[in-house]
Amino acid sequence: METILIVDDEKNYPPILSAVLKEEGFETFTANSGPEALQILENSDVDLVLTDMKMPVMDGIELLEKVKMKDPKLPIIMMTAYGTVEKAVEAMQKGAYNYILKPFDNERLVIYVNKALEMYRMVKENRELRSAMESRFGFGNIIGKSKEMQEVFKTIRQVAPTTATVILEGENGTGKELVAKSIHFNSSRRAKAFVAVNCSALSENLLESELFGHEKGSFTGAMAMKKGRFELADGGTLFLDEIGDLSQNLQVKLLRILQEKVFERVGGVKSISVDIRIITATNKRLKEEIQAGRFREDLFYRLNVLSIVLPPLRERIEDIHVLIDHFIKKYRDERRSDIPIVDVDPEVERLFYDYRWPGNVRELENVIERAIILCPGEIITVSDLPKDFKDNVYDTHHLDGIPVNAKLHETLNKIEKKMIERALQLTNNVQSNAAELLGIGRSGFNKKIRKHSIQVTSQ
Repeated sequence: METILIVDDEKNYPPILSAVLKEEGFETFTANSGPEALQILENSDVDLVLTDMKMPVMDGIELLEKVKMKDPKLPIIMMTAYGTVEKAVEAMQKGAYNYILKPFDNERLVIYVNKALEMYRMVKENRELRSAMESRFGFGNIIGKSKEMQEVFKTIRQVAPTTATVILEGENGTGKELVAKSIHFNSSRRAKAFVAVNCSALSENLLESELFGHEKGSFTGAMAMKKGRFELADGGTLFLDEIGDLSQNLQVKLLRILQEKVFERVGGVKSISVDIRIITATNKRLKEEIQAGRFREDLFYRLNVLSIVLPPLRERIEDIHVLIDHFIKKYRDERRSDIPIVDVDPEVERLFYDYRWPGNVRELENVIERAIILCPGEIITVSDLPKDFKDNVYDTHHLDGIPVNAKLHETLNKIEKKMIERALQLTNNVQSNAAELLGIGRSGFNKKIRKHSIQVTSQ
């Protein structure tokens, strides 16, 4: 229910208007002066201010100015007599939504109020959407405490305020689009559109139309003019995912846009200017693609002004625990059970550390989400993990990577040393925690440290 603040120094007027508006389903506050109105605004949520123009101590113009300092978008309707129309016009110039002449009929007042509130509803919806987007794609939602991810965060902070093109490199599932959105929503372009296109998802002809738009009749099925993603992203950011799959023809057109900031729709002759920032992503090695003749070198250097390399999950395994916590919090409310998921069993965590995660963070998220659905208790155990994941993780414990002439004792010692070093790394060199992670006693763990001459430094 929306709330209206009614301000008038005539004692009887606010209660009358309040009764009229309450009949229309609104909540109301009433005040007999500007200072009283400001106090209400300080302590209450108000969706519209309906104020008289001529009041002692603080008139409607001064109240308007003070309200606009608090919330520039809050609509204000001025009530004015014929003798103060000039003041009402001044109020409109200073941000009032509208004015209404006294005496007025109730029906007209309700129309004015509904129009003002409809506008403010849109303002609030946009604010909430922007807040949600910034919360979702701000640095805080890219999870990682490892040195590798801290470097990524540092680079995002440096890159975001600039207008430079950026290439994001990394395997599938490492979070390239999430980083692209973080760059956008932490830049001066945040109020404009973020538009994403997957260059590998469409054929060349369809992708050309999707990127540049087309004119009516430019090809079979083009029944009307359509704006492309470049136009839709004007003033904002265009994210081109899997840029390594772009055809040679489209590479030439993209190079022209980067150089001249203009393009034509498919079938069109009119040049269209755009102001966009381009961020691209690829899981290919573009320098190898250049050597193979599949990617233009001049386009690469246009795109590669700044680059961010996202490490695969297997190279930042110390982030696995915080990612587990994050995904449990994200999905536990979706499960239909009175028993909340709170953690994973240590054996599950060991499997997660041993697995190489070819699908990276996206795969880990999928495994956690499915396990939460399958888990009957508070702790996710190995039996709750999806079968295909368990098949994959156990298949990674094979002999393909071990030379056929390797000696058993030497090989086991190498594996043991590597596991101990990894456990220490994951637990910040807290030996009791590392021993627990490996499932062995503290004394046995200390013997193995001495056996392998492992240096442990406190952090």
